[in-house]
Amino acid sequence: MGGETFLWLIRHAIVDGVAGTIHAADAPARLDDRVQLEAVRRRLPQDGASYASPSRRTVETARALGLDPVLVREFGEQNFGEWTGHRHDELAAAGGDAYARFWSDPAHARPPGGESFEDQVARVGQGLQRIEAGPATLVVHSGTIRAALCIALDLTPQAALRFVIDPLSLTRIDRLATGWRVVAVNQRAA
Repeated sequence: MGGETFLWLIRHAIVDGVAGTIHAADAPARLDDRVQLEAVRRRLPQDGASYASPSRRTVETARALGLDPVLVREFGEQNFGEWTGHRHDELAAAGGDAYARFWSDPAHARPPGGESFEDQVARVGQGLQRIEAGPATLVVHSGTIRAALCIALDLTPQAALRFVIDPLSLTRIDRLATGWRVVAVNQRAA
C-alpha cells in the first residue's frame, strides 16, 4: 500500500443481549445512546472511507454514525467456535478442562472449533493491508482493535490483550511511511 493511512477505529455499541455472553455475529447493537453516537460521529473524518466487520452490531453502529461501510471479513471478532452463544459463567460452571486451559493462555489457546487471539491478529493484519491510503473509519470489535494495536506497537498477542476497549470508544492509529504511530486508545468522545 502506498501513502499514509490514518485510521479511526470505533468499537461497536453495546450488544443488545445478555451480558457475559459470547455473542454471535447476528447479535444486534443497542443504539439508544444518541448523545454518545453523535459525539463519536463529530470526531470522525468527513472525507474518509469507512469499513466494518460483517457482524450485525458493527454494521448497525456504522449506520447509526452515518457511515455506509465496506464489509471486511478479516475485521470480525475472534471466533469462539462451540462457545459462541454461551455465557462465560455457564462455561466455567460446566467444569470443562478446555475453558480453564483457554484462560491460562488466551493469546495462543483456541476454543473448540474456534481461533486463538494470535490467529485473529494475523487475520486483522491481512485486513489492514486492504485499507487504501488516506483517512478511514473502521467500526469493529474490541478484539479487532487489540489486534490492530498489537500490530502497530509490535506487541506480543498476550501483551495486546491488556488493552481495555470500551463500546463506542475511539482508537486512532496511523500507518506512515516510517512505521506505525498510535495517537489515542480507548477515548470516549462525550
